[in-house]
Amino acid sequence: MTFLLTLLAAIFVLGPLIALHEWGHYIVARLCGVKVLTYSIGFGPKVAGWTSKKSGIDYRISALPLGGYVKMLDEREGEVAADEQHLAFNRQHPLKKIAIVAAGPIMNFVIAIGLFWVLFMTPSEQLATKIGQVLPDTPAATAQLPVGDKIVSIDGHDVQTWEGINYRLAGRMGETDNISVTLQADDNAAKTYYAPVDEFMQGDDHGKDALSSFGMLPWQPTIAPIVGELTPDGAANRQGLKVGDRITAINDVAIADWISATRIIRDNPETLLNFTVLREGKPVQLAIMPQGKKDNLGNDFGQIGAMVAQSEIVIPEDYKTTVVYGPGESLVKSFEKTEQLAVMTVSSMGKMLSGMIGLDNLSGPITIAKVAKQSFDISWQMVLSTAALISLSLAVLNLLPIPVLDGGHIVYHLIELIRGKPLSEGVQMAGLNIGLLLLAGFMVLAIGNDISRLF
Repeated sequence: MTFLLTLLAAIFVLGPLIALHEWGHYIVARLCGVKVLTYSIGFGPKVAGWTSKKSGIDYRISALPLGGYVKMLDEREGEVAADEQHLAFNRQHPLKKIAIVAAGPIMNFVIAIGLFWVLFMTPSEQLATKIGQVLPDTPAATAQLPVGDKIVSIDGHDVQTWEGINYRLAGRMGETDNISVTLQADDNAAKTYYAPVDEFMQGDDHGKDALSSFGMLPWQPTIAPIVGELTPDGAANRQGLKVGDRITAINDVAIADWISATRIIRDNPETLLNFTVLREGKPVQLAIMPQGKKDNLGNDFGQIGAMVAQSEIVIPEDYKTTVVYGPGESLVKSFEKTEQLAVMTVSSMGKMLSGMIGLDNLSGPITIAKVAKQSFDISWQMVLSTAALISLSLAVLNLLPIPVLDGGHIVYHLIELIRGKPLSEGVQMAGLNIGLLLLAGFMVLAIGNDISRLF
């Protein structure tokens, strides 16, 4: 059932993005006077579809749902009747060819901007960007960031939400330099701090989110570290923890609240931890090894199967904020966010190629499907946000100057525009073969990463 729901979530999110990407190619081709033969969602054998009696276009859904294509009349792919040669793609001006090829990625950019626009216009109550906790032995602790001050910018870029802060920090992944954080105190006085990072989010930090790696967290409720429930087959139950026990220390680190305990447990999968608990007023020593689990992105975390007793959480008013923008401001912010994430995506690709960050950060269709499923479990806003991020990634990926991808074809047509004639078919085919090998290599690596995250 989980597999089926994951598959359906992936189809629901990816299907429209692929269809609209191909529709971009399709509609611009028709506007440019090129005859379209096939509009397909997916590759391989035809599963379903119909042929238009008016245009003769074969609209189809194909068996392999890893993309799609628009097949156009082209003399390089078969004989074309003399009276239709003016409708062939290869006969068009290079600028028309570029417009047709670029229309798919541009459509994905438009989708991302549109979805972000809707999200920015939706009022949401969020945690204010006041620092609730600074983790020890982190860049934030080294810079002595004060708890309670409001974060207003990262590296000179204004931030208004914790999501924005996380994105700005994630963009510095793999780098060795100072990260500047501008804070605003309660008296509105602003001060900029400089936190040194060394290969940020690498080594021991790999798999953590950017906020935890940097060491500054939003406000979190203070929940007494008292066990309220145990999973029968969990490590805690098997190794002697009982309902009502109060955790006072783990590996000699004093525990004052439940979140501190869970953070240590999550960061130490398959590692024996020494617990000190207070049971009926007396200290009890226990050795518990958290079971190793994987989250939806394949990152390892520890779990012992112990839950806190349910209680109502009240967020202090000064740690709450309502974020809402008008239509115009939302549109501006959606363009800004799209630009920021596109630059961050390209930068991350460059860092992977240069070795600044590991190739294991590359994700494939399995991870995308799992993230899509997770977004449905959270909220409709998360579904739209996930769709926007995937659409943006598709746009950036397709614009890479690799033959086979749209970006590679654009390079070919730009060369044709400059030379006044296209490259020879032999050169183009050699480039396409190299592009296929590169793309196949990336796909094997991405799917391999997906499988390693599963197991």
